[in-house]
Amino acid sequence: MPLVEIHLLEGRTKEQKKALLEAVTRAVHESLQAPLETIRVWIQEMPPDEFMTAGVLASDKYKK
Repeated sequence: MPLVEIHLLEGRTKEQKKALLEAVTRAVHESLQAPLETIRVWIQEMPPDEFMTAGVLASDKYKK
């Protein structure tokens, strides 16, 4: 049973997340020939003030 966990910063729309989950499911199905009913894909969203790259908070880097 393939398990795929995706970590993203908060802020994507429901439609964007659904499209991502569907695309990853298809990719796993096609590349591993895994039955669709065995594939599990989920998203873990993180607040931008709880993620840092190279010492810079994502909330500072991606200010709107």
